[in-house]
Amino acid sequence: MTHTITAPRPYQNYVYAYPHKTAYRPFTPRPLLADLWAGESRRALSLYLHIPFCEVRCGFCNLFTRVGAPDGLTGRYLDALTRQAEAVRAALGDARPPHFATAAFGGGTPTFLEAGELSRLCDIAERVMGADLRAIPLSVEASPSTATADRLRVLAERGATRLSLGVQSFLDREARAAVRPQRRADVEAALGRVRDAGIPVLNIDLIYGINDQTAATWRQSLDAALAWKPEEIYLYPLYVRPLTGLDRNTDPIAAEREWDGQRLRRYAEGRDHLLAAGYEQVSMRMFRRLDAPPQGPDDYACQTDGMIGLGCGARSYTSGAHYSFDYAVAPREVRTIIDTYTATTDFTRAVCGRVIDGDEAERRYLLQSLLQAEGFAIADYQLRFGRQPRDAFPAELDALAERGWLTDPDSHQLRLSPEGLAYSDAIGPEFFSPDVRAAMAAYEHR
Repeated sequence: MTHTITAPRPYQNYVYAYPHKTAYRPFTPRPLLADLWAGESRRALSLYLHIPFCEVRCGFCNLFTRVGAPDGLTGRYLDALTRQAEAVRAALGDARPPHFATAAFGGGTPTFLEAGELSRLCDIAERVMGADLRAIPLSVEASPSTATADRLRVLAERGATRLSLGVQSFLDREARAAVRPQRRADVEAALGRVRDAGIPVLNIDLIYGINDQTAATWRQSLDAALAWKPEEIYLYPLYVRPLTGLDRNTDPIAAEREWDGQRLRRYAEGRDHLLAAGYEQVSMRMFRRLDAPPQGPDDYACQTDGMIGLGCGARSYTSGAHYSFDYAVAPREVRTIIDTYTATTDFTRAVCGRVIDGDEAERRYLLQSLLQAEGFAIADYQLRFGRQPRDAFPAELDALAERGWLTDPDSHQLRLSPEGLAYSDAIGPEFFSPDVRAAMAAYEHR
């Protein structure tokens, strides 16, 4: 995985969405949701419900979540979620009712909620928002300790097609090193319960780059996951981010070249092992079993279609703006934002976000297409934006070609090479706009 051209550091920014929330700012004045969604397509929307609670905070976690929920906080949170859903549904109106093509419950840990609360969460999606959870793909995130039989039963009955279990490592010592206290026996028991529940797609998350992880221990986790024949496996590089548990206890030198090399080696080992085991690579992180059943109809395109996010950590997308609530990582700040959310009665306006003009929309489309293993057709890009990718980003694409990170720069499909996919987290930031870079740099982590 080497090339004569000097490569940038491989692990810079996980681009699962663009722009990142650290580029968001408070809206002044706050726009009405009805105005943001006026004229927007409702043909294929994604619905995301965010639950910001976990039983423990992992050392690598920078998600918007808090540990525990004392004094009936989950009930108050679901009350606020209902109020928000009602306001959003009213803003969308009935002249062109929304059609949801996909749904997801994320967090945090959605299965932190008890079984009855999960039923209530599904009711919000179905009865308030109008999503038919039994007719569309529904993905739910879970942890081993919260994947209990009664919770899984509710999810299966309400139409969940995918359950993603955050295992990270099957080795107890590595789990402790990542500040994720769990026992392998408990993980295996949880996986058994997921299979017993009959949810069609099981995804297992694993992390590479943990302190003292070796090729041999990484292979043990991979083989332990493969023993369950999961339909999907995600391989995540460990990041040490500001204000996370590991960041408070790790010398910054740990993130230098030696760690980069270790993570690249573990990535290649994991990728090759999964490909040999009958999986296809969908992106740098995602691998799908070749004979995995389809989740169901999915006509949602994340590059172009809108998303409605409910919950204080969720973001929503229209063609002209992305919006959410305030963002933080530090526990005290997160608690304050959750308390503010649960006390909110007026959800008719967007609080924080960013206007997405033509240039930013083009960057977002390219990033979310190029970072998929299949890439994208240049003709589709030109049809949408009126020019070819090379006309828009000549310097960036020339640099990728010089490094050997494109499969065939002269073909009709723009696709990353295997080495390019390995460097996805370096490629993404190269396409950030100057304005987004400046906003992210000016953001004060809290």
